[in-house]
Amino acid sequence: MRLFAAVLPPVPAVAELHEAVRAARAASPAAPHLRWTAEESWHFTLAFMGEVREELLPDLHARLARAAARTEAFPLRIHGCGHFGDTALWAGAAGDLDRMRLLAERADAAARRAGIPMEQHRRYTPHLTLARGARGATLRPHLDALTAFEGASWRVDTLSLVRSNLPPGGIPGERPRYEVVGAWPLAVDPAPA
Repeated sequence: MRLFAAVLPPVPAVAELHEAVRAARAASPAAPHLRWTAEESWHFTLAFMGEVREELLPDLHARLARAAARTEAFPLRIHGCGHFGDTALWAGAAGDLDRMRLLAERADAAARRAGIPMEQHRRYTPHLTLARGARGATLRPHLDALTAFEGASWRVDTLSLVRSNLPPGGIPGERPRYEVVGAWPLAVDPAPA
């Protein structure tokens, strides 16, 4: 099964971002070059694992549980936007990004130690993908509209393991479906902000 570790924003945070994206899209309706992600799939990927063999799951679950238990809950909010080249538009994050990066490193290490071959490690950039486009896509109107977005803060208190169910081939516009297959509480922060 195709898996990734993630932080899932709560419903109020998704609703706030939905309204901002709706307004940005309305301000620049002539953007057929972009495929927008569905709000029910919005997440911050911590560690992408790809295809994981069934026999590795018990060890992976145990290691992710330990990673979560060793990481204190932290504040986060959806903040601004950015892009990867001209092919991906994303919303960023603000809050305790050091702790979020630590959780990402621990999720990556948990997967490696469970025997999952992971991509080469690189500096973690927290982002939530909003849209993808073809090379040469014009992202500027949406970047301008979303750059000042500031969502309300919430406490990240769960590490989630998500399964990506890819759509069957040949159906234009169909997107992957995401299913949470494991969730572990983070440690209680002794002095919440």
